[in-house]
Amino acid sequence: MLRLFTGATILIQGKLVASDFIINNFNFELYNPEKHSSLKFDEVIDCSGLHVFPGFIDPHVHLREPGFEYKDTIKTGTMSAAKGGYTTVFAMPNLNPVPDTLENLQAEKDAIERDAVINVYPVCAITKGQTGRGELADIDNLKQENKLFSDDGKGVQAGENMEEAMTKIAAANGYVLAHCEDEDELAKGDSASAEYVQVQRDLELADKTGCKYHICHMSTKESVEALRQHKNEKVSGEVTCHHLFLNESDVKDNGKWKMNPPLRSVEDQNAVVDGLLDGTIEMICTDNAPHSLDEKDCPFDDAAMGIVSIEVAFPLVYTNLVKTGKLTLERAIELMSTNAAKFFEIPGGEIIENKPANICIYDLNEDWTIDSGNFESLGKSCPFDGQKVSSKCKMTVCNGEIVFREMD
Repeated sequence: MLRLFTGATILIQGKLVASDFIINNFNFELYNPEKHSSLKFDEVIDCSGLHVFPGFIDPHVHLREPGFEYKDTIKTGTMSAAKGGYTTVFAMPNLNPVPDTLENLQAEKDAIERDAVINVYPVCAITKGQTGRGELADIDNLKQENKLFSDDGKGVQAGENMEEAMTKIAAANGYVLAHCEDEDELAKGDSASAEYVQVQRDLELADKTGCKYHICHMSTKESVEALRQHKNEKVSGEVTCHHLFLNESDVKDNGKWKMNPPLRSVEDQNAVVDGLLDGTIEMICTDNAPHSLDEKDCPFDDAAMGIVSIEVAFPLVYTNLVKTGKLTLERAIELMSTNAAKFFEIPGGEIIENKPANICIYDLNEDWTIDSGNFESLGKSCPFDGQKVSSKCKMTVCNGEIVFREMD
């Protein structure tokens, strides 16, 4: 397949370059009139005034299949991600069956192979049944096929369980993606300490075991400082758009404001923003967690945990951080693509000639209002509804194939 895109500003290996390019046999290639003059193109698409970025990578999403297809499916979840410019996502393991054995993992992989429109990396459970307690998942066999492990939605409660898991996973050069939540601290009514107590414990265990360790959805000032003090090439952290751009004063008595971790104080919000800007936190994720209308369109206390934002993540980052001068455009792409590819050692994160074309095309000048009713996801609960943002995805190409398109 051959396509010509013309007149775009392309972020090639970290540098913005105004140039034409083609997708030739699924690979990216700069257009050379002398070299390509005899070629016949399937289509010529004018990208004048648009920007082309490496496809975004989200290390933290919930695709809900198998087991909870009424919330979302592999197909609708990945279509939603593609509409936001994503070409790779990590799918968390709170599924039915839980991917805690090779057999259960295969059920998820079969659904991904059948229906995913972008690259999906399954994340396997750390504990059996993803309970955060007791017997570990079948890590010894799972690690032969998978490098990513998490009990997201639960913190691993016993330090000895986490140490054993880290030791096994480190032996396979794998990764722990930790939802940090100490249930004893939570029972005392302190959800902030519930997070940072486990962050501190896990960072010490990562140092001890040599395991590669990634902190999910960081939300407290103490967590940021702990990561800052332990920072090295084997540990990383992520922050969601909602923890960057919202705080507890925004919360209303409606399910769209209920998530875990919860929205925190302005002081915590400022700390995660500062951690992102100074390089302590290396990735922006969404923790995209769709639920049914009945589970979210209700009073706050009755609602399920989790919101959706993957279709609007880059516009939120661009509007609130790039346009305000807090981040350069190049740095924003690192946080949403390049850094995840480097840390997790997966393809993507940059545009290189003669490599698979995983890109998204954005109009940075288009202003629009977020309306979750237009989301591809079955989940519509988004706390950013009604906000005006700048920049809109016009096309996403995954492995050389157009998977989302909103342009002539």
